[in-house]
Amino acid sequence: MKNLALHWKILIGMVLGIIWALLSSSMGWSSFTINWIDPFGTIFINLLKLIAVPLVLFSIIGGVANIGDPKSLGRMGGKTLLIYLTTTVFAISLGLILVNTVKPGKLIDEQSRIDNRINYEIWAASQGHTIKDGINYLHDPAFFKRAQEITELTKSDLKEVSVADKLEKAEKQKNTTPLQPLIDIVPDNFFYSLSNNGLMLQIIFFAIFFGVCVLFIPEEQSKPVLNLVNGVNEVFLKMVDLVMQAAPFFVFALLAGVVSKMAGDDIGKVVEIFKGLSWYSLTVLVGLLLMIFVVYPSIMKVFVKKIPYAGFFKAMSPAQTLAFSTSSSAATLPVTMECVEENLGVNKKVSSFVLPIGATVNMDGTSLYQAVAVIFLAQMHMIDLTIQQQLIVVLTTTLASIGSAAVPSAGLVMLIIVLDSVGLNPAWIAIIFPVDRILDMFRTVVNVTGDATVCTIIADGENMLDYHDTKNPTETFDLDS
Repeated sequence: MKNLALHWKILIGMVLGIIWALLSSSMGWSSFTINWIDPFGTIFINLLKLIAVPLVLFSIIGGVANIGDPKSLGRMGGKTLLIYLTTTVFAISLGLILVNTVKPGKLIDEQSRIDNRINYEIWAASQGHTIKDGINYLHDPAFFKRAQEITELTKSDLKEVSVADKLEKAEKQKNTTPLQPLIDIVPDNFFYSLSNNGLMLQIIFFAIFFGVCVLFIPEEQSKPVLNLVNGVNEVFLKMVDLVMQAAPFFVFALLAGVVSKMAGDDIGKVVEIFKGLSWYSLTVLVGLLLMIFVVYPSIMKVFVKKIPYAGFFKAMSPAQTLAFSTSSSAATLPVTMECVEENLGVNKKVSSFVLPIGATVNMDGTSLYQAVAVIFLAQMHMIDLTIQQQLIVVLTTTLASIGSAAVPSAGLVMLIIVLDSVGLNPAWIAIIFPVDRILDMFRTVVNVTGDATVCTIIADGENMLDYHDTKNPTETFDLDS
């Protein structure tokens, strides 16, 4: 086992978690699983949430501040960030269109979705969240009776929840304006925002504002700040690494617990969960493949006419292959730079500036997957997010992607942030865990292909592109050699 790669250990943990959930459902052991195994999954989620806020804060500050002197960025820097931001928004929008068209979360048994909805409302009440679509199923006697069958909820609990919801809703409706969402982004107390995962947009705003301000102070004053930010960021990345080393056990507990809660002692519900999961995977995969083979080549065709469709993929195939196998944009960066410079003819001055920024802020594949995942999980729990709430998903996902570390499974940490931003249960990430690794491999290919596309467009715009078709594109090399 010691010689196995971490992702294989996680896969084994997931398989064992599913097997245990099936066994406990068939043997009537679900209460044991929920009481004695699921708490370790909760610890895993708490550890990820603990790391997520400071990781996003310091990653964004570092990503913005490390761009360099704003005066030297000029036209190239502005175009780079604008195009990266545009492709990210497009990727998220494509994901939302696909998931709202296919509706994978609605393709499972209705009774399973009703039970999921009841569990969601009970969780929302326990956390003090308002019900997102304004509909309370527990107020319906038929649904409340079902809730009593699967939980220990009492009518007095329901009454307390109802009063609390009404008071919170009334308080939020006071003094609101059409620009209230914009007001909510700007914090009046940053330390309060740090203590509340639901205020992640405020943290992201502060991080961007802080990073931009660092760019405008003298280097002798900004350098110690940058060293501190980069050092702290490395510490939190190491914390992610250590937590992920224990992930196989935590994933077993998390998956076993979540599936047991959703299925109870009915094994048929487990089958329904994985039926929905297959449709979700297909939706994400279609979106990622469209980005790779349609969206990026179309953008390239508009701005850079000299590079043919097949020529681009022939030039980038070594980097794409490595990205697929490592699931890490950072690990692939040296090969991406070599492919772009040697095979596409991009000047090193452009590639050395655009590609490292892309590895930090351009997470198109991750952003698309997060958007699909959030809506899919909402659909599974019979939650109809409004257009405004889906726009919050777009905004949060776009900004959170800046803070996504270019390492395997970092998107899962960011997905917790996005779920929190729309008041959904972060523990639901366990539902999509079984298929995350294979989708992560495709997501990384999207990220690397997007980086190369933007880099080539910038180089052509700056007259620093010298493309010549080559029959022997750069071979991949061993990063450990």
